Amino acid sequence: MADLQRAVDDLAARLGRPLLLEDRRQHVVAYSTQDGAMDEVRRDSILRRHTTPEVRLFLRSAGIDESVVPLRTPGVSAMGLLPRVCVPVRHEGRLLGFLWFIDAEPAMSDAEIALASASSPPLALALYHESVATGLASHRELEAVTGVLRGEPEAARTLIEAGAFPQGEQVRVLVARSAAEPGEPLRLTLEQGLLAVRRRLAGHHPLHLVRYDHGVLLTSGALVHADDLHAAVAAPVVVGVGGARRSLAEAGESYAEALRAAEVAARVPGLGRTVEWSRLGVYRLLAQVPAMELHPGLERMLTDEQHLPLLETLEAYLDLAGSAVATSRLLRLHRTSLYYRLQRVEELADTDLKDGGERLSLHLSLKLARLSGRYRPRV
Repeated sequence: MADLQRAVDDLAARLGRPLLLEDRRQHVVAYSTQDGAMDEVRRDSILRRHTTPEVRLFLRSAGIDESVVPLRTPGVSAMGLLPRVCVPVRHEGRLLGFLWFIDAEPAMSDAEIALASASSPPLALALYHESVATGLASHRELEAVTGVLRGEPEAARTLIEAGAFPQGEQVRVLVARSAAEPGEPLRLTLEQGLLAVRRRLAGHHPLHLVRYDHGVLLTSGALVHADDLHAAVAAPVVVGVGGARRSLAEAGESYAEALRAAEVAARVPGLGRTVEWSRLGVYRLLAQVPAMELHPGLERMLTDEQHLPLLETLEAYLDLAGSAVATSRLLRLHRTSLYYRLQRVEELADTDLKDGGERLSLHLSLKLARLSGRYRPRV
């Protein structure tokens, strides 16, 4: 509810006129400071928190239920009703509520109506979010899910007791990250996608949370629903999948794994768009270690972009356990050219690729450089 009130106050400030938000039953959800034209219907709606049956019937006869675009409704002096502009609030075509503006002193301009209409999607998402919060007010669910991810046992109990998550079920966490710039557009995209997934996976008691630069999905059971996330989010994302845990109280551990997996997937495109923590191999170790110094010879090579083909060749060679045949085939490189490149690496990095310790140091350094973003291979 706090998010809805902030959105209503922000829109009223931008338009310079008061407004009122109702749900689809025409119960008052939020309203701004009423410092403009006021009539008896608006006053009565705020005091009673709903519109009278007589007024509801009149406004619905004007077509507010069917309209998908803003419309003007006439005033009726006998009802104490001034002319209004109604902006239907819809999510994926589903009517969730109405934004109401008194269309007098002065009447709304076309530009103002267009701004109000463009501002309705965030309100629709917030209203929809509240409608799918099972047994909990929306803000209480968000607080409880946030607490669960922090490892707070009482937060898990709150969700279970409210029927939002089954007692004794396993939990798994998925994290969706986008390359898009963090901000309100990304938050809305993630919110809309996660809400769509919640509707599809209702049988798995899904919960979700949107953070600054990623979205979080919690589901019961051990199944992975990454494909649903990719399909629902209207932006390319990578999805990290944490391991299943015995109960909701342990979801924070799965979240930490999913978040790290998504971060690795974002930096290492070759791993694919869905990465399970349990399948990350050496990156599971590297993602948890603090910043380390790289091989000194590799440090020098990373400072010059012209060495990128050599580093790509070295990484392929080390990934393939030092097999010249396999590396030549993978890179479509003549064996003589491969040996020349590896010799140049030895010279520039002051290393010996016949030394197992050196190969290990170089290999780990390349993977760490990938994670830090200092090494960005072209494929």
